Amino acid sequence: MRFPRKCSINQHADFTRIRKTGQAKAGRFVIVSTLADSALPSLKAAFITSKRCAKKAHDRNLIRRRLRSYMQAHAQDFADQKRFLVTIARPEAIGATSEELEADWHRQCRRLKLFG
Repeated sequence: MRFPRKCSINQHADFTRIRKTGQAKAGRFVIVSTLADSALPSLKAAFITSKRCAKKAHDRNLIRRRLRSYMQAHAQDFADQKRFLVTIARPEAIGATSEELEADWHRQCRRLKLFG
């Protein structure tokens, strides 16, 4: 299933605001940042995988697809749907199994108290 475009963060100003005023937790494979915003109609998410994370585009796309699937599977469990969520993959993510990556993403979301 494709990630809906209306649920993507695509404004640089939003990324800057999340970075400056939001909360972030870093794990072994991912960094998850979030910011509550009551003006949003629903959850908005972004997934960042840089060339530092993986040299080949194929590998970066694989990590992004996995992160999107975790978010889609657990999004309905979030306590507050009106928020921004940014997930940044770390270089160690390329060597992680899907289960390890999901467990780390889920752990960081729990540390940010995103689940109700």
